[in-house]
Amino acid sequence: MTATVPAMSAAKLRLQSATAGVTSRYPSRDQALAVPPAGSHLKPVMGNYGFPVLGHVMSSLVEPLEFARARYARYGPVSWAGGIGFRVVQLMGPEALEAAWINKDKAFSSTRGWAPVIGPFFHRGIMLLDFDEHRDHRRIMQQAFTRSALNGYLDLMRPGIKRTVSAWPATQRFPFYASVKHLLLDQAAEVFVGARLGAEADQLAADFHDTVCGGQALIRADVPGGAWARGLRARERLERYFSARLPARRAGEGTDLFSMLCRSRSEDGDRFTDADVVNHMIFLLMAAHDTSAIAVSMLVYELGRNPLWQDRLRDEALANPDDELTLDALDGYPLLDAAFNEILRMYAPAGTLFRQAIADTEVAGHYIPRKSQVAINVYASMRLADWWPDPDRFDPARFLHGADAGPVHRYAFAPFGGGAHKCIGRQFADMNVKAIMHQLLRHFDWQVPVGYHPPMSWGTGPTPADGLPITMRRRF
Repeated sequence: MTATVPAMSAAKLRLQSATAGVTSRYPSRDQALAVPPAGSHLKPVMGNYGFPVLGHVMSSLVEPLEFARARYARYGPVSWAGGIGFRVVQLMGPEALEAAWINKDKAFSSTRGWAPVIGPFFHRGIMLLDFDEHRDHRRIMQQAFTRSALNGYLDLMRPGIKRTVSAWPATQRFPFYASVKHLLLDQAAEVFVGARLGAEADQLAADFHDTVCGGQALIRADVPGGAWARGLRARERLERYFSARLPARRAGEGTDLFSMLCRSRSEDGDRFTDADVVNHMIFLLMAAHDTSAIAVSMLVYELGRNPLWQDRLRDEALANPDDELTLDALDGYPLLDAAFNEILRMYAPAGTLFRQAIADTEVAGHYIPRKSQVAINVYASMRLADWWPDPDRFDPARFLHGADAGPVHRYAFAPFGGGAHKCIGRQFADMNVKAIMHQLLRHFDWQVPVGYHPPMSWGTGPTPADGLPITMRRRF
């Protein structure tokens, strides 16, 4: 693949940090989001808007963990903050997350919550649907994520992963995040879409990248040359690409995800319309490659800082000399399982999930009025000392059999969400990360400079903005 996924420039990072420094010091008084109904015994949601128009958006982009934990310490699990014209309610901690995900009174809409964030780019993807429609689409889509289907995807993935990882150079300052994202974009084109590598796959990769970046644009208008406009044009090209190939995929017998979605039927015989398949493909490709790139990169970073854990995981990988790993074989990696779970806890790749209250409701005893935009902060919630001892320390032993991980709430560890919207691709993500790490551990050892901490930006979750340069040494 020739398309590139550049790291954020140092100049852009400095500009964002400087802007965050200025806006965070703006005096903004605390006030209630709304007055609770008389006699309800509910508490108001407290917060402040922050800098005019921008609100606290720059602080939440540049220092998302520090910003969120400071708000939690000041206001508790439910607070609000300003963000580019919106008042956004932030939920943190397992009790608040559970209330939003279980959604027992159906007061929270995923469709309306995501609409102002990524709606134009990923509308009608599975995560953006609500209630009965979401349930019906999920029942059909589940057929594309059975164990048999996952083994088929793994068969398609293994050659490309081995070929790419084994060919990475042994060098200093190898840009790991950018490189693994290239690998996953190639894999998405080949395994999900069934496209041959070359110019077609390069264009797909570029369009997926621009579509994802469109949803992260600060200037959210169709201005020529802007990220939002590039994302919209890329989305249009992806729609044309998938629509043109749909009839052949419905008639064929391919094992790529595109073909599987075209042929998937629920137990009642329902299947997706052509428009449904296009919308779901665009969303799933974003979700699969972007979140996996974050998870693999941050695992590599932490193992580069913790050579003893890296050696333990390598010994586990070398104990199985078979490169033709099946899904069953990948289940036999308890140390890698534990390390992956610890990375999901520390760097939740789907770091913030959005909802809108479509009726007056309450969370953790706080009154949330109808039409409130709600941000479910998964990332910071799993880095709270209330639930996780020494939360900023990488310690996979928390997840080993017999270990006392500390949390006493079922949603203290919830990197894939919960309730009806729990991530349908969680087993695919697990398989993907393990297959890449199996090859990486067998071919290389690596390290990061002492004291190095990657500057983090915000994509679907916390993302290394400098491309994550590491020192790679070939083992044989």
